[in-house]
Amino acid sequence: MADVPAEKVDIPALRTKVYTVKQAKKRKTDVEKRESKRESDNGRNKSCVNIGQAYPRWRELRDSIGLMLDSELADLLLDRDDDFSVAGVGELEASPDDLSLQQLDASMTSLDLNTDTIDVEEFNDIKNSIIDWADDTWCPAEETESVSSLQEEETTDDDSDSDYVPPFCVGTGGALKSRIHLDELPAIRVEDTVHDSSDVGYTHTDVSGSPQAQSDTEVIGQPASITYHHNLKMLAEYLLLPINMCTAKDPVTSDDCQAPGPFHVWVKSRATAAIIQWICPSGHTVWQCSSQSSLKYGMQIGDFMLATNILLSGNNYAKVALLFKFMNMGMVGRSTFFKIQDSYCVDTIKQFWEEKRREVVPRITPKPSIVVLGDGRMDSPGFSAQYCTYSVMENDSKEIISIKSVDKRETARNSVIMEKEAFIRTFTELRQEVENLSEICTDAHSQIAALFTKGIYKSWGVRHTLDMWHGSKNLGKKIHKAGQQKGCSILLIWSKDICNHFWFCCKMAATYDEFFDMWAGILHHVTGVHEWALGACHHGPLSENRDKDWIQKGSVAHDALNEVVLDERWLREVVKFLGFRSTAELESFHNHILMYASKRFSFTPPVYSARTLLAGLDYNYNVHRPVQRKSDGSIGYGKVFNKKSRKWSLYTMKVDYAYIPDLQKAILRSRTTAHKGMPRQRTLRPDDPRQLGVLCGVPPPSTEELLKTHISRGQIPIEHRVKATDYLSIVADHVHPFMTTVYPSSDGYFQQDNAPCHKARIISDWFLEHDNEFTVLKWPPQSPDLNPIEHLWDVVGREIRIMDVQPTNLQQLRDAIMSIWTKLSEECFQYLVESVPRRIKAVLKAKGGPTLY
Repeated sequence: MADVPAEKVDIPALRTKVYTVKQAKKRKTDVEKRESKRESDNGRNKSCVNIGQAYPRWRELRDSIGLMLDSELADLLLDRDDDFSVAGVGELEASPDDLSLQQLDASMTSLDLNTDTIDVEEFNDIKNSIIDWADDTWCPAEETESVSSLQEEETTDDDSDSDYVPPFCVGTGGALKSRIHLDELPAIRVEDTVHDSSDVGYTHTDVSGSPQAQSDTEVIGQPASITYHHNLKMLAEYLLLPINMCTAKDPVTSDDCQAPGPFHVWVKSRATAAIIQWICPSGHTVWQCSSQSSLKYGMQIGDFMLATNILLSGNNYAKVALLFKFMNMGMVGRSTFFKIQDSYCVDTIKQFWEEKRREVVPRITPKPSIVVLGDGRMDSPGFSAQYCTYSVMENDSKEIISIKSVDKRETARNSVIMEKEAFIRTFTELRQEVENLSEICTDAHSQIAALFTKGIYKSWGVRHTLDMWHGSKNLGKKIHKAGQQKGCSILLIWSKDICNHFWFCCKMAATYDEFFDMWAGILHHVTGVHEWALGACHHGPLSENRDKDWIQKGSVAHDALNEVVLDERWLREVVKFLGFRSTAELESFHNHILMYASKRFSFTPPVYSARTLLAGLDYNYNVHRPVQRKSDGSIGYGKVFNKKSRKWSLYTMKVDYAYIPDLQKAILRSRTTAHKGMPRQRTLRPDDPRQLGVLCGVPPPSTEELLKTHISRGQIPIEHRVKATDYLSIVADHVHPFMTTVYPSSDGYFQQDNAPCHKARIISDWFLEHDNEFTVLKWPPQSPDLNPIEHLWDVVGREIRIMDVQPTNLQQLRDAIMSIWTKLSEECFQYLVESVPRRIKAVLKAKGGPTLY
């Protein structure tokens, strides 16, 4: 080839040859790649068995027998004629191989838990955890060892997965020399951690006494049952009434009825109560009895307690009413339920929370230095939320010490700054109550971090630290992105070890200098050098059987790793991780909030706040509740998955809800001590955010106006130049809920050009926080030819130019655009979507230059 002049190279033939090779192996799209990997992972999962610490012995046995595959050893064990017990492999005949099998069985059997020696808090402590793969079947080596040079060149161009999150997780207890294996424990659902239930039911045999309630002790804690009407009727027919004739008077003649018995027994429902009536032959009610006593001003006690306990148990009226309907039972009315909830429950719950909170805060104030953890939670998927709840937990006791809820109307209907506003309220209150507050750990929220860089928050001297898991996860993203470059695929194999090293450095280092000395050592370790002029690795002797190759010093991969490890901007933030804190514990509390205030239901501001406080009461009481024990007296353990940190934690089931009767009594007392009955109409409290107006900010128009000015397909009018904050509101309030609804599997793509407001820092940070929900396409600069929205605006402009009456002001122009937009046909959108492949081909043919589009 070297002798052939360059001008005689047949370029078309060469291009045809290259195309022919690519046609033999069609390149998959990103969606197809993800789907193929998902199917492959699912296939491996179905055939995967986790044997924990027995794995090294399993491999040793396989090698000693001379087998090549794990499946061959499994077939050997399964094909034996010996009996297999439930605990593991049974005793086999004595032989060298059989002895190894018995040792394997002993290692498997030793996985049983010694429940009397487990310290749950120590096991779940973040300092005793490590970084691990979320799926043991995923092996980066298998995905990189078969990559050819051609494929690496293609990877350089394909950066659509640059924000891909490696499947890292927190390996709970991984740093402990413990025999506990979470794989051997039963999984516990999130709701089970909130509503722990005992296997032993409550029994009560005393059925005597009158149902008349003279005090709250005759109502709270009293057993109740479901009774069918025909059973009550059978019972009533055998009862002897205190009168033997009807005492009613005729309404016309005023004569006494005096009809003798026996009387007809009639049973009917009145809300949740059963009413038994004895009717004489003339139709008069001789006697009447109710299954429930009544409260002051005539309300049935069962109606009041049912409405109260629906709220206290975290249920909602619609579901409970449907249950009662299926059971053919009477139910408290909808309006009555909401009146009871607003009039008696909401304020009492807030007062009860403050009383309990005043007991918690004094317990922690004597400490010389107090560390708290903070995190915000939105009430609905995405940033189109109405409420933000910011909760703070004391690091040592794990008790919730503050809960603040912010309504969107309190932040000028801007959902983006709700978490910042909630944090300001929370932090200001804590500073007044806890003078020795020294540190607060949050997630990587840019607006909250900016508060501590200047002003009053910096002058208070409270150290702001970041969640350790977020730091490790973001580092994993950087390494994965670097591993996508040509010649750097070996970084994918080392990513877990590098993140584990970062985890170790943050745990061991007290200052930045100590951290940097240990952290920079990874650049030597990956090359096989463990001692250098200024230091050495902290690990012990390494195994000779290595599962990964060393990275050659000076190679492209080593240079890429050097850029990640020594990145100055990232290193400036490292000091915030040296406290080695984690807000993952707050995820458990957020699960409690989900059980009391589900994201799938809407609540008024006072009720939503009360439900979050109920979650706080439940969580704090859960910290000190006694554990459930099995019939043999041992503690029952389970495992709970934390979605935030991809972490399994050891969990013990708890018993009873001792604080609920006290709360029920307080609510009942607010009714019995009231000076008047329940209000006929519900009114807003002075501090209710609904006093600020409707949530959307404008009064609702009439139906006719909606039909006339119907806006569809995502038009969002803005009457000024779009700033970064405006665009952030659009993305958070409109784009995000649309993407999560249309693409629930997180396989959607969002396209935007490189306008200044699109590339702002707060926009990039927001997309980075939500990179696991959809993918933002990388867009080349100055490429309007690829964006079909330009043609759509051209269609709108042409329609405006041919209007008979041209708009003369901004309002008329806006109305004209909206009117034309609603009349655009689906065929127009479909045509533009189908033109995208043709646009791409035209741009490639023009080598990035102008095209006919």
